[in-house]
Amino acid sequence: MAGSDEVNRNECKGAVPIHTWVLISNFKLAYNMLRRADGTFDRDLAEFLDRRVPPDARAQEGVSSFDHVIDTSTGLEVRIYRAAAAAANNNGGAAAVTLPILDFLAGAPSPDPFPVILFFHGGSFAHSSSGTAIYDNLCRRFVKLSKGVVVSVNYRRAPEHRYPCAYDDGWTALKWAMSQPFLRSGRGGDARPRVFLSGDSSGGNIAHHVAVRAADAGINICGNILLNAMFGGTERTESERRLDGKYFVTLQDRDWYWKAYLPEDADRDHPACNPFGPNGRRLRGLPFTKSLIIVSGLDLTCDRQLAYAEGLQEDGHHAKLVYREKATVGFYLLPNTDHYHEVMEEIADFLRANL
Repeated sequence: MAGSDEVNRNECKGAVPIHTWVLISNFKLAYNMLRRADGTFDRDLAEFLDRRVPPDARAQEGVSSFDHVIDTSTGLEVRIYRAAAAAANNNGGAAAVTLPILDFLAGAPSPDPFPVILFFHGGSFAHSSSGTAIYDNLCRRFVKLSKGVVVSVNYRRAPEHRYPCAYDDGWTALKWAMSQPFLRSGRGGDARPRVFLSGDSSGGNIAHHVAVRAADAGINICGNILLNAMFGGTERTESERRLDGKYFVTLQDRDWYWKAYLPEDADRDHPACNPFGPNGRRLRGLPFTKSLIIVSGLDLTCDRQLAYAEGLQEDGHHAKLVYREKATVGFYLLPNTDHYHEVMEEIADFLRANL
């Protein structure tokens, strides 16, 4: 059971850099305003409060972006990020330039291999978008450390769009990415899309389920990168009881989001929530991709993420666990801790090793 708000706030402030504390606390305040006890959600207010940035085809700090609709039947849109090339300017120096968008989309495969990161934003299936400022910044960071392309998926959100809409949108985005010549790289017969799936919170959950579909369909994924992936279950874990309400998140919050996303007659042992639980599916014998699993020790669902990594390993799959004992949710959103910089190095190493 959560302790007093004052005690929890003081404990949280002592463990979290002030900028991160302000950022996540503001999100929590907004989130509490948007959820209703009857299970509905104030989407109009959510859209008003969501701090978004537009795409920018100009190269900002070496990265440009644009939005692109990939499925007109659902209105599914992605934001595509790419690195700018260097070109000589009139002063003899180098200037950042990018191909015009239509030329880029119609481009031929590159002979030089590069990763394509299909990214799913967090927000517990209900909040945020591909244009939310914190995720725009994170995707730009991924481009810089990977020297590749990031495709951020603006999937449909709950409770208006329940299970399996987010997974279906992720699957649509993956099939689209695999079919695009401009996302293929490599020489001769090795030219192919080198796709990694990644996401945080609910986005990490989506990445897992899309990767399972890909394995079932025989689609080769280079790797999964999960940041504080959102999993659950009906039986409470030790970390859920110990950390309830202490570092931004409460069990009551989590329960609300699962009820908003899962089928109306489902409990938290539904495979979407608890993939290796009593109703879940084990992956032994399935050609499931390699995984990099980032876990914050002060996230109340850390036990579930650790159990997920253990489940993959038990089923014979490669799962590298990066456990940051003193990190909280969202630590990867701001470059103000050693956790952030060291995890970014882990991600860059994982991308290079599995390209």
